Amino acid sequence: MSKHITFRDKNEFISVQVETKSVIVIIFLSLLVILSGVIGTSLGNTVISPVEVIRTIIGSGSGEYDYIIQTLRLPRVLVSLFVGAALGISGVILQGIIRNPLASPDIIGITGGASVAAVAFITFLGGIVSIKLLPLAAVTGAIIVSLIIYLLSWKKGVTPIRLVLIGIGMSAIMGAGTTLMLVMSPFFSAGKAYIWLTGSVYGASWTDLNIIVPVVFIVVPIVLYLARSLNLQELGDDVAAGLGVTVQRNRFLLLLFSVMLACVAVSIAGAIGFVGLIAPHIARKLVGRPFGSLIIVSALTGSLLVFIADMLARTSFYPLDIPAGIFTAGVGAPFFLYLLFKNRNQF
Repeated sequence: MSKHITFRDKNEFISVQVETKSVIVIIFLSLLVILSGVIGTSLGNTVISPVEVIRTIIGSGSGEYDYIIQTLRLPRVLVSLFVGAALGISGVILQGIIRNPLASPDIIGITGGASVAAVAFITFLGGIVSIKLLPLAAVTGAIIVSLIIYLLSWKKGVTPIRLVLIGIGMSAIMGAGTTLMLVMSPFFSAGKAYIWLTGSVYGASWTDLNIIVPVVFIVVPIVLYLARSLNLQELGDDVAAGLGVTVQRNRFLLLLFSVMLACVAVSIAGAIGFVGLIAPHIARKLVGRPFGSLIIVSALTGSLLVFIADMLARTSFYPLDIPAGIFTAGVGAPFFLYLLFKNRNQF
């Protein structure tokens, strides 16, 4: 079997070469994501046959489980998959442009900006403005903080080391601000804020899917197009520029798309931590370092991570519905410490 598979259009305007191993991994993970979606919709307090789930989804079911499947479970399962995909891609982009294995949206302050804005909204505007505007507040906070990080990192261009150091500093400031507001807020507001900060896809709806799906499907092809730039940036800014890459422009675009994906995921599911950190590392073990394959596998791996966390959250302690972020943090925090120990001589 050939080690590479080449895809070309008839006019040879587009030509893509992918390792055979990567194609096999992508197909396997895609099937696993589809299977997870069916099984996740089947399981719960009322166990439904996977066959009945599929029949209901395609519109030929008995109608007995329509409400459970179409309203309660399927939107939640799909939202968990797309949130995980968005966080996985966001994480792999950040690790690529920063060239640091510890980079992720929650580590460098993007999630922190969303958290501050969301907690401020719940604390000061919760009883005045519709709670439906909470995602907008979270997105606004993440964008503003990301812009501040980028501007503070600029000095004749943005270097990876400045970006990550300023991001970590901003993350600490945002964490302090969030804690301050939690201490000052009323008890009922603090409870809502804590749930959001932990991260949960409880109550996910088709409206949430209508928000996140277009963003993922629009951004991913553009990021894949820019994957060559990421591959070359790993060689260093000077080498990449010498090979024809407009480093600062591409870095800005990639950072923008990473922020967009993280924003939309966090606005819907709250501050689910460590997915953007773990998914790229798992993907790298599966397909290596080429960013074309790595982006897709990180998306699929992130989907499975959030899905599994949410499945455990809603089934393990029934009738309690535990925030999925508890499970991702339970895995992610030790993994983060492991990465720190493994790379201790590189910092």
